[in-house]
Amino acid sequence: MPAPDPDALTNTGLSTRAVHGGTAPDPATGARITPIYQTASYVFEDVAHAQRLFNLDEFGQIYSRITNPTVQALEGKMAALDGGVGATAAASGHAAQFLALLPLMEAGDEIVSSRNLYGGSITQFGQSFKRLGWHATFVDPTDPENFRKRISPRTRAIFTESLSNPGGLMVDLEAIAAVAHDAGIPLIVDNTLATPALCRPFEWGADICVYSTTKFIAGHGNAIGGVIVDSGGFQWDERTPALTTPNAAYHGTNFREKFGALAYTVYGHAVGLRDFGPAMAPMTAFLTLTGAETLTLRMARHSENATEVATHLENHPAVAWVSYAGLASSQSFGLARKYLADGAGAVLTFGLKGGYEAGIKVVESCRLFSHLANVGDTRSLIIHPASTTHRQLSDEDRAAAGAGPDVVRLSVGIEDAADLIADLDQALAASP
Repeated sequence: MPAPDPDALTNTGLSTRAVHGGTAPDPATGARITPIYQTASYVFEDVAHAQRLFNLDEFGQIYSRITNPTVQALEGKMAALDGGVGATAAASGHAAQFLALLPLMEAGDEIVSSRNLYGGSITQFGQSFKRLGWHATFVDPTDPENFRKRISPRTRAIFTESLSNPGGLMVDLEAIAAVAHDAGIPLIVDNTLATPALCRPFEWGADICVYSTTKFIAGHGNAIGGVIVDSGGFQWDERTPALTTPNAAYHGTNFREKFGALAYTVYGHAVGLRDFGPAMAPMTAFLTLTGAETLTLRMARHSENATEVATHLENHPAVAWVSYAGLASSQSFGLARKYLADGAGAVLTFGLKGGYEAGIKVVESCRLFSHLANVGDTRSLIIHPASTTHRQLSDEDRAAAGAGPDVVRLSVGIEDAADLIADLDQALAASP
């Protein structure tokens, strides 16, 4: 359940961890690439061995809904990249967000969240989680004090994206972490757009990171997945009884007392995956492991290309504004220089002077940019959020999330930047 022993990677660079984290040679065959363990269950050595596993007295394999060696390798890699003690992989980014909150929340509990989130996350937090009795309050994240003002005795976490989707807003992680810790609650950061290659939230005080590995971690648009990484640094208390009181399903086990810094990660597997079942498939883990090995190389190229594209669009007569943290004109530029020293990522938005209709025309006119609902592919992607990913929100909520009617979102790939700029120019020429 926890990440493999990281000692061999101590003091190594991020690219080395991207290649080697979590992936020792296969002990059974010596295979250097982690095999796809395509199995539902595992043979026990004897009854005593089975009892130790089911009692959580020994880590090992029981059933692939709970643990799987291929998935564990990815969990180890992600923990190594983020500098965490353990990780829990899930079937999707949304499943990861659910599992991230599960150990913290009881009916009636709350989170205070940035309002600048992916539209699906706003819906998940604001609508679907209500059916569980979990409540979310959304605030403007540009002022960390906005989080403090909305914390109540039932608040169990602060949640924010590091780089927001779609707006590309960079938040002040260090200041928000201070607010969370002043209140004695953890900071959960969705680090999907930045990835550990550009930003490592634990270094700035965050306690938990979540990812849609579908995006840049896998990186090739071929596998849906998610992961939660735990820093191991937060001290769980009576406000999180799932981790600090006896668990009847495990003969009264107190996860904090038994597992210490690994309590949150072990709970994610032993309860979250066991009871709710959003497990990552071994094939997905294999594809994601392969993609993750080139994460640092890809993010550097993504960022380089996005900067060129953003700079060009900023000077285009059909474009009213560009939001990209790597531009000096961005309100996030100062924070980006602090938190994103190695590049501002691949995702940017821009507003068209022609408004909603122009946005639709541009996405329909592109030839290299693929019109689809995803980010983080090696290929460049384009979408008009107001008519797609954020259309379920009100006009006011779309505007607050950075997805107004004139907004077009790009996920800039690793092609030649000149070709991407030419494609956008011809598409902009075709718009009203």
